[in-house]
Amino acid sequence: MFLITDLIALLAANLILTQALGTSTLFIAAGNRKNLIWTACTITVFTTVGSVAAYITDRNLPEKYSDYSLLIYTLSVGILYVILLSALYFISRDNFAKTRKYIHVSAFNCAVMGTLFTISRKASEDSSLMNLGSYIRAGFEAGIGFILAAVILTAAYRKLNSVKVPASFRGFPAMLIYLGIISMAVYALK
Repeated sequence: MFLITDLIALLAANLILTQALGTSTLFIAAGNRKNLIWTACTITVFTTVGSVAAYITDRNLPEKYSDYSLLIYTLSVGILYVILLSALYFISRDNFAKTRKYIHVSAFNCAVMGTLFTISRKASEDSSLMNLGSYIRAGFEAGIGFILAAVILTAAYRKLNSVKVPASFRGFPAMLIYLGIISMAVYALK
């Protein structure tokens, strides 16, 4: 029962379905399962590691400079972006050309930046969440939520793009309606 409760809580708190963060990337990647899984996993890395940067920023940035947190978050994700690309290049130049697109699409995805701001906002509202473990856990849960949302979207992608769907409704409009219905169902579990 504990596992089911955690899974429902993870889905209910999912940043992707309740706040529609990163949906455009999901729509692009949904056509190919391999692309979708790699993109979702890369976004999970960015949300998890980015949450560490958000913690350091929130902990050390004086209140009078809090308006600069967006800039610092963006710089942190940019630095992570360069580090991941460099590491990938030096580890395997053969795979670099094939996998760099996942880092490009994932780095500045609104799911990553939205996750950092959501974590920061929740920690500012509840001081018990102002610790490194809470930030990392929230970043990882957001990434896992993105993966689950990606799997849910992939399940419907082919059916929503089939010839049975009217041409004017096929594709992006149908996906948005589908995502909205799933969002309401997940939100109802809260």
